[in-house]
Amino acid sequence: MSSYSLAQLLHLLAAIAFAGTVFFEVVMLGGARRHAPHEAMHAVEGAIGRRAVAVMPWVLLVLYAAGLVLAWHHRGALAQPLASGFALLLTIKIALALSVLGHFATAMRWRRSGRLRGRASRRLHLSVFVHVLAIVALAKAMFLAGW
Repeated sequence: MSSYSLAQLLHLLAAIAFAGTVFFEVVMLGGARRHAPHEAMHAVEGAIGRRAVAVMPWVLLVLYAAGLVLAWHHRGALAQPLASGFALLLTIKIALALSVLGHFATAMRWRRSGRLRGRASRRLHLSVFVHVLAIVALAKAMFLAGW
């Protein structure tokens, strides 16, 4: 297996783990919030949050490290982002991925300062969810773009 293929595999697996976690938090927990007692949801969200803080940095490390390897492989396309559909979509995908990294850093700062609660937390998670959906769509479209 080439280093590029390994990077693709690791990037895909980490992306699945990250996107799945974000999907679970936004869609599943968001829907469950209306049907469960506040105290129970608070305990569940706290436990999931603690686990996410332990696991997600490692997932993101693999995701972004593998992404850097893949970006380096496509550095020629990235040097001319308007030259092809692939290059343009890859550039947008990277910009969104950097925005997600910024969201994650913000979440960690807010968590440490005790500001990651309620509405702010839900909005941050929803924003990351929308970013992740766009990144997944772009990832697929990059290999379909013939312009």
